[in-house]
Amino acid sequence: MNTRLLGPGDAAAAAEILKSGGLVAIPTETVYGLGADGLNTEAVRHIFEVKGRPQDNPLILHVADAQALERWCRDIPETAWELTRRFWPGPLTLILYRKPCVPLQVTAGLETVAMRCPDHPLTRQVLQMAGVPVAAPSANLSGKPSTTTAQHCIHDLWSKVDAILDGGPCRVGVESTILDLTVTPARVLRPGGVTLEQLREVLPDTELDPGLVKPGETPKAPGMKYRHYSPQAEVRLLRGSSAQFADYVRALPDEGTAVLCFSGEEENFPGKRVLCYGSEARPETLSAGVFDCLRELDTPAVQLICAHCPSEAGVGYAVVNRLKKAAGGKLICL
Repeated sequence: MNTRLLGPGDAAAAAEILKSGGLVAIPTETVYGLGADGLNTEAVRHIFEVKGRPQDNPLILHVADAQALERWCRDIPETAWELTRRFWPGPLTLILYRKPCVPLQVTAGLETVAMRCPDHPLTRQVLQMAGVPVAAPSANLSGKPSTTTAQHCIHDLWSKVDAILDGGPCRVGVESTILDLTVTPARVLRPGGVTLEQLREVLPDTELDPGLVKPGETPKAPGMKYRHYSPQAEVRLLRGSSAQFADYVRALPDEGTAVLCFSGEEENFPGKRVLCYGSEARPETLSAGVFDCLRELDTPAVQLICAHCPSEAGVGYAVVNRLKKAAGGKLICL
């Protein structure tokens, strides 16, 4: 397949590809998504094939505005409108009941559907021009670190999709928060760019889902069941002070060991490959940098990545969630 690289002036071309059943990697404020017409079952099936994504992992439908909810969802609670007024466009996905016009291929056979309005002007322009909801998981090969630049998409998807729309680097850097509004109280199924603290300002009783999916059970949201965000190297997520982290890492062999640390810690690891993924005091910088760093370290020369675990305050909780998944669910306390 001849993949086209599109730019900011090519929204109409991207929309036409989507309307014709093609696949386009699209930018959002969170990560790049692999988009297809969410009403075209053949195009949706192609998403799963290209990514190598399990069929029981539901997709998110992206829409241009909140009014689109009435076209694709039923039994919409008033809380959904309160949340869209506060957080849309933005990094919040809402789980609602689907209307019959939403294909079961999008929802992995569930009667619920995940809906989001992304906060990226170029992609919102594409959505308006296409006139259809766009199903889009992250634009990476399944299980690998998510894509936050067009170059990441080129690495994973070139010659596999019709086009890659370059909208610049993603501002948030981790996927959207997913909030289930079909249960009471509302429940966060995946942490992301909208924090639990922010959600509780609107819905004080909001809970965190433990994230446990039984064998054979279909998850309600992406990111709940399968290993995600993993480079080929082993990832060890380490919680402790800067001194404890440095002592642990310095005891490891230099060859094949890489370090993912906070700003200000770079000089503590002579002889090892070191990447700073942001400031511990500014967790939004950690979310913006974590996937880019994991991708840079995804090379045959790196066999072990030691990552310093941040605080779980604010968006830091989402960063810890992604790093923990990359580490196979393990967290080492020093």
